[in-house]
Amino acid sequence: MAAKKNQKQTITKEEIKKTQVAWGNGIVKIGEAYTNEGYQKAKEVATALINKHYDYQNEHVLFKPTLAAIKPFRLDFEGALSYFVGGNPNYPEDNGFALKPYIDVCWENKGDRITGNMAVSMGHYYFYITPNEFVKVEYSFAYTKDKDGQLKIVLHHSSLPYNPE
Repeated sequence: MAAKKNQKQTITKEEIKKTQVAWGNGIVKIGEAYTNEGYQKAKEVATALINKHYDYQNEHVLFKPTLAAIKPFRLDFEGALSYFVGGNPNYPEDNGFALKPYIDVCWENKGDRITGNMAVSMGHYYFYITPNEFVKVEYSFAYTKDKDGQLKIVLHHSSLPYNPE
């Protein structure tokens, strides 16, 4: 029996992994654009990444980026874009996290929880600066499917691992 067009479809682990890889590739592309074509091109690439992967088009996203302390919560597109590429006086602490030319982003999911059209995933992701140098970050992402069946991030929380020193 075919699913109704307006019926929300269940998210799969494979879709989560595919979306994570695409998001990571997008981060790499932002840094490449900045290095090769300058800030404006990096901003265009970041805008496309946010529009593709985050659900700001439908409502606010619960976004808590790693390197934000003064304004740690970014519920709107403007705040997310500033985190990725900086340059926004409303977010003076943002240096453009994604402008660093990362060569890869690898995901290590520790667990997924899927309930119909909503999924939550947590684990580590690694931002590779060189093949042997990376930044390890802890994350929790929540996804939903949009009307076109694409996963959209509705919650993004990341932080550096606890260091007792």
